[in-house]
Amino acid sequence: MSVQDFSGAFGPSLKGPVFFDRKELDLILRLYGRKVATGDWRDYAIGTAADAVTFNIFRRTSEAPLYRIEKRPALANKQGAFALYNQAGMILKRGRELGPVLAVLDRPKLDLL
Repeated sequence: MSVQDFSGAFGPSLKGPVFFDRKELDLILRLYGRKVATGDWRDYAIGTAADAVTFNIFRRTSEAPLYRIEKRPALANKQGAFALYNQAGMILKRGRELGPVLAVLDRPKLDLL
């Protein structure tokens, strides 16, 4: 009887937990701070999974997240590691770099008079 190694058969092995690095978290928190100052957002939560990390943005603490910024390194070579989801779960923007993905949220809000 022989022993076979199937460790790489089901995709690449993870090197450790997935999290935002310092530069990525700085970009997110700067945008978050600006939106809190204007009164648009109030709370956030960071969620981790084995293959992804999410930054959830809330208008009120008791609600579902208004936006979800997700980093999934397994998709870095395909669609981009970063994705922005709205409250309904639809992807608003996906990309390899975080800056252009966050630019969708940084657009000035138009108020009708």
